[in-house]
Amino acid sequence: MLWKNGRRSSNVEDRRRIRIPGGKKGGGIGVLLLALVGMYFGIDPALILNMAGGAPQGPSASVNSAPPTAEEQELAEFISVVLADTEDTWNKIFTEKGGKYREPKLVLFTGQVQSACGYAQAAMGPFYCPGDQQVYIDLAFYKDLRNQLDAPGDFAQAYVVAHEIGHHVQKLIGISDQVHQARQQLSKKDFNKVSVKLELQADCFAGIWANHADRVRNVVEPGDIDEALNAASHIGDDRLQKQSRGYVTPDSFTHGSSAQRVQWFKTGYQKGTLESCDTFSARRL
Repeated sequence: MLWKNGRRSSNVEDRRRIRIPGGKKGGGIGVLLLALVGMYFGIDPALILNMAGGAPQGPSASVNSAPPTAEEQELAEFISVVLADTEDTWNKIFTEKGGKYREPKLVLFTGQVQSACGYAQAAMGPFYCPGDQQVYIDLAFYKDLRNQLDAPGDFAQAYVVAHEIGHHVQKLIGISDQVHQARQQLSKKDFNKVSVKLELQADCFAGIWANHADRVRNVVEPGDIDEALNAASHIGDDRLQKQSRGYVTPDSFTHGSSAQRVQWFKTGYQKGTLESCDTFSARRL
């Protein structure tokens, strides 16, 4: 991905040097495994905290004086450029639709962080908190993406950011609020189906970003889209369930199968429109 000359976003909040006791560095794979038992990564991290026993209440923070490594700093800059690119994409789309895009903050943290959705640990992986409309990322997740999920490449990393920004778009247009309300009215099995539609739509919105990044700003290099598709395929519910316990239970899916995640990212990338990402009305996912 051609990113080094790109604009840096002013909406990045760096909390990496603020350490909260009880956090565990690294481990983005943890949330993916937790999702296998019906937790809703990307929707409301408080659900994961509650079911996993929660994070400690009111821990006092400390400041880590160790500066980030050169590798960590470059990754932080990369994330800032990707965020800026999503801002350019969605500002343009919202303006064309007669609306206004509210740019979210992206918080970089290490180990554990406090959000409006509660105290979140790095093991939850990247997430969007609708309560404060911010994206949270522990950069250690990308090591897991590369080493444990076999999804290397900078565009795979960008896909993760674009997916979480997709949840922000859902918040702005009212979809995530509707899904939250539906949670009170549906059985767990039926809500899992709604959750899958929400996640696949976020994948499709990530594809829209890739479409605009390619068409408007020429940042996509050969092989980049394959990196994103590879990442999508490696975090499908079916693949993760098979890896973790040896069998698959589709009724417990919360994010969609590998094939579905790949297909909806491709749909957004190929068509580049909000209308093409209506997973809730699609006859077939």
